[in-house]
Amino acid sequence: MGDRYNIHSQLEHLQSKYIGTGHAETNKWEWVTNQHRDSYASYMGHSDMLSYFALAENECRARVKFNLMERMLQPCGPPPERPED
Repeated sequence: MGDRYNIHSQLEHLQSKYIGTGHAETNKWEWVTNQHRDSYASYMGHSDMLSYFALAENECRARVKFNLMERMLQPCGPPPERPED
């Protein structure tokens, strides 16, 4: 019984520390948005990927990085309407 409580408390700690880990009330839009943001952040952090995208788009690296940061705002569009309770 003690192990179950320990694992549950560790999971709650991770969920409070890292936004993208999800929780029971995470819907599909939130999950996909976190995945896209993580991908864009990874692309910006790896200079080889950034150079590849810049070459493919025929843009400078700074412009590609700026475009990726803009896409991080709402990568999957506005959130869906929630029904009022």
